[in-house]
Amino acid sequence: MQFLADKIRQLKIGWNERVLTEADAFRLCRRFKVTYQEMPLATGGFYFRLKGKDYIAVDSRLPHAQRMFVMFHELGHFLLHVPETGATANFHRVGERTRKEKEADLFALCALIPKLKIETMTADELVDETHLSPELIAERFEVYEKYGI
Repeated sequence: MQFLADKIRQLKIGWNERVLTEADAFRLCRRFKVTYQEMPLATGGFYFRLKGKDYIAVDSRLPHAQRMFVMFHELGHFLLHVPETGATANFHRVGERTRKEKEADLFALCALIPKLKIETMTADELVDETHLSPELIAERFEVYEKYGI
């Protein structure tokens, strides 16, 4: 897990140091030429690569906090799991929770709830501030306790 954290920090985007914003996500998409689209979807979102081009789609009907989580989750797939060649697709919360899904969740959770917030706020305060589910907040605390990030 520390390897992943170090890899992400090399991006110098403030990951796990400050709350990343929608503008940060769009900046990353532009930087890496990832096409981002919001539209009504049957799933929360997905990342896919086709013919060397990368795409992220997020359900436009999601509440803002969930949309942000899915956006950063899918960016996590791109940043951590993009293949050298060939096509790939990752769908948010579809199928089993693989290592890749857990890593994408970790990327999103640390983007939206940086280390300082975990160290200074209670779970209830974070639920109120972030509007993320208690389950996601619990997962973020677990990552902090287990890996220190």
